[in-house]
Amino acid sequence: MRNAALKRETKETQIQLSVELDGKGKSQIDSGCGFLNHMLELMAFHGQFDLILSCRGDTQVDDHHTVEDIAICLGEAFAKALGDKKGIGRYGNFLLPMDETLVLCAVDLSGRDALGYQVNIPSQKVGNFDTELVQEFMASFARNIRASIHFYQLAGTNSHHIIEAMFKGLGRCLKQAIAIDTARADETPSSKGVL
Repeated sequence: MRNAALKRETKETQIQLSVELDGKGKSQIDSGCGFLNHMLELMAFHGQFDLILSCRGDTQVDDHHTVEDIAICLGEAFAKALGDKKGIGRYGNFLLPMDETLVLCAVDLSGRDALGYQVNIPSQKVGNFDTELVQEFMASFARNIRASIHFYQLAGTNSHHIIEAMFKGLGRCLKQAIAIDTARADETPSSKGVL
């Protein structure tokens, strides 16, 4: 089974997280941030990985540390669960429509981190959530899973829809990228022989 569990404790956040890559898309999430809970539930459901997450953060300041540290932990847990990455598809891409919104997401589990972010979220907040934290989450996740992740917004005016399309699209891309290619189950998915 491809799974991982970890804890992270700092003066700003205390996080416990576990992930099962070959799951059913079930989640139990208490991040202390309602909007982030919803986005992570959607990401797990569409990625068909199981996620258990508990975070106590300094949300009396704002949600920045909580969002960033959860992304760090989730990226680290994925990297640990993937191990040597033998047999994985490596790449994933998905064009996700969400009402008036259309967002392209692409992932390469290359071992090198990069974030392409061509997204315009018109509102500064969705509820109490600072929308600038979406980019912070994606950058921290990419850095710690060690992947190239790209988002390109083709359409969209509703901030909630744009962000939701991004998290759903990322889940769908990860599902493709982590899937085992049975024709190359014992091979590293790189012509260099290493990722």
